[in-house]
Amino acid sequence: MGSAERLRTITEAVRAAGTVGVADLAERTGASEMTIRRDLEALAAQGVLERYRGGARSLLLRGEEPPFALRTQDGVEAKRRIAAEVAALIGDGESVVLDSGTTCLEVARAFEHRRLTVMPLSLHAVNALTAAPQISLLVPGGRPRPGELALTGPLAEQSIASLRFDTAVVGCCGLNAAHGLTAYDLEDAALKRAAIASARRVIAVADGAKLHRTALALVAPATALHVVVTDENASREETDALAAAGVSVHRA
Repeated sequence: MGSAERLRTITEAVRAAGTVGVADLAERTGASEMTIRRDLEALAAQGVLERYRGGARSLLLRGEEPPFALRTQDGVEAKRRIAAEVAALIGDGESVVLDSGTTCLEVARAFEHRRLTVMPLSLHAVNALTAAPQISLLVPGGRPRPGELALTGPLAEQSIASLRFDTAVVGCCGLNAAHGLTAYDLEDAALKRAAIASARRVIAVADGAKLHRTALALVAPATALHVVVTDENASREETDALAAAGVSVHRA
């Protein structure tokens, strides 16, 4: 593969995936990792992408969220480990506002046998907790988004704003120290902001890949978070930057 074709392949791969590692790009192009690193430096200098240790990320905001049904099958074991770590951080008797999304759905399942007051912001999580024997379940108003079944709109925002929670467990589409916690959907971002404003403590959940992403809608700066729970694949560079911003980072 010639230099021009290799650079085009790298550019397209990064734009399609959002984040790609050096080893993956070397395998795709048949070039050495040293060559790929030089190519990435050249493309970063041209403003085509952003370099980070071990790979590159797109400078384009990823404006489309993968379907819920597809995300439920992605990284299931990592999400369950994250959920178990979150559950361990929550004390019996706490009140929790629980965000929508597939990782937060696993958190709901991890709460099943706990003694908690929980307001889930998705009908998937409401359904998961309906029969939980010790859960005091609060169901907000709002309009469910198709497929996602996340509750959105002014009724949901008012439900959250009328209460004060011990902890908000918030999902995200992107999270890093530079750009904060971000979401694809503007209404979803508004609900996340309401959840953060209503709670004494904010725990953000994000698999390692999300620490390299920035979505369209800003929810909050990283400094608004108290804890981030991520997986073992999270970039040390990104987790160190979050820690430097005063966030307690837990790897599950």
